[in-house]
Amino acid sequence: MFKYGLDQLTVGIAIEIANKQTKGILAPEALEKIKLSNETVLAIANGDKLVYGINTGFGPLCNAIIPKEQTSQLQKNLLLSHSVGVGDPVDPFIAKLMLILKVHSLAKGFSGISVEVLERMLWHIEEDIIPVVPEQGSVGASGDLAPLSHLFIPLLGEGEVFYEGKRMPSAEVLAKHDKPILALQPKAGLALINGTQFIAAHAIMVVDKLHNCLEHADMIAAMMIEGLQGSKMPFHPELHKTRPYAGNSHVAQRIFHYLDNSEIMEDHKNCEKVQDPYSLRCVPQVHGSSRSAWLHLKEAVEIEINSVTDNPIVFSKDFTISGGNFHGQPLALPLDYACLAAAELGNISDRRSYLALEGKSPGVPKLLLESTGLNSGFMIVQYTSAALVSENKTLCFPASADSIPTSLGQEDHVSMGSIGGRKTLRVCTNLERILAVELLIAAQAMDFQRPKKSSTVLDKAHAEVRKTISHATEDRLFGIDINKAIKIIQERPLRDIMNKNNPSTPSPHQPLFEL
Repeated sequence: MFKYGLDQLTVGIAIEIANKQTKGILAPEALEKIKLSNETVLAIANGDKLVYGINTGFGPLCNAIIPKEQTSQLQKNLLLSHSVGVGDPVDPFIAKLMLILKVHSLAKGFSGISVEVLERMLWHIEEDIIPVVPEQGSVGASGDLAPLSHLFIPLLGEGEVFYEGKRMPSAEVLAKHDKPILALQPKAGLALINGTQFIAAHAIMVVDKLHNCLEHADMIAAMMIEGLQGSKMPFHPELHKTRPYAGNSHVAQRIFHYLDNSEIMEDHKNCEKVQDPYSLRCVPQVHGSSRSAWLHLKEAVEIEINSVTDNPIVFSKDFTISGGNFHGQPLALPLDYACLAAAELGNISDRRSYLALEGKSPGVPKLLLESTGLNSGFMIVQYTSAALVSENKTLCFPASADSIPTSLGQEDHVSMGSIGGRKTLRVCTNLERILAVELLIAAQAMDFQRPKKSSTVLDKAHAEVRKTISHATEDRLFGIDINKAIKIIQERPLRDIMNKNNPSTPSPHQPLFEL
């Protein structure tokens, strides 16, 4: 049971709530704080002191005074006028995460929202009645104004929701469940749409997906090292004590363990090769740096999703602050960093795939088939990886490097974190596919090292792949194999093997890199 507004939210818990593995509730202590904050806002609205967004207009209209009898209409107009998003809808899971994050932020009791609104939001979460939120339209400035407006116009009976697998008008679904349209109290609309929940929901997905890719990348690289008879020594702990980056040391320790007690590694001891290409030898340095970027994003996200990001912040009737907690920059920069980290992870993966096709490793034929000419082998499989790597490179320009003034100059610096979140998630999806290609190629290369045995962990990983993808002896529809490998990455059966075969001496950095 997770208590909104009180407990510490993590990436893992947010995903569990969205998947209905954990239930989120408004505990009595949170309800008291919410009610007190709501009473404070109502008192301000009925008083004579001007407070931004409660009895004034918004943005460049902040000096426009709103009569008391129109403060509710002001909030309704805010949601309607700001629902200007365009493009395809975001995945309903992301929209559901947005709801979860917003409930948690509002439940901290600094926003003046009513319990009634929060309870309606919880109903949407629990019943999987998820608002349709267009993916484009936010510049990540006063938070994610357009997407959050679309997220909450169903409270007014406007917009659409995903309901039982279909897009339906919100009013129709509310009527079906006998749910009344809500009348928004002063500041309610502003509290709902000021915030970074669109950016943060994408960042949660990036943290989860990139972590999964990082975990698989280490194991797949170890499989490739075995398949190509690379050396184990670049992963020796003594080497990494001399340059002790946490990410590098963690990756090296994992791969050193994966290669432990391998007959293939033993066979390599007396070979004539002096050193391996960088894509094998420098895995700790490259994967480790991407791990560090991931960690930076994870830490930023878990601060963000436990913060109050609307405006103004209500401390008491006489103490409200109109500040900039809604600005997306704290997530925009680490998202761009994570985007580059994910792209680089794919870049080195593709280099290993290419290396495996050259036919320069002991026992491994060119293009990974015994008979080529009539057969093209895995040549074009690597083209797919190369295309995805190139696409990712084009997505690496940092969204946060740009800023376009909006709101008649009131919002004269914006973060573009919403764009950074969307494109980083796209890069991570491409990365899953790149790693799937390498997994396919690494498993094929390992076959040529038989009958020598791999390490226990890699034998189990190889066997898991071979449950659904057989060894290739001639050309076939390799696109089917790639899609099967993508499914392995996404459904994570290899992660279970990794978790059950942890190193006997865990890395001192292990807790840092857990989700």
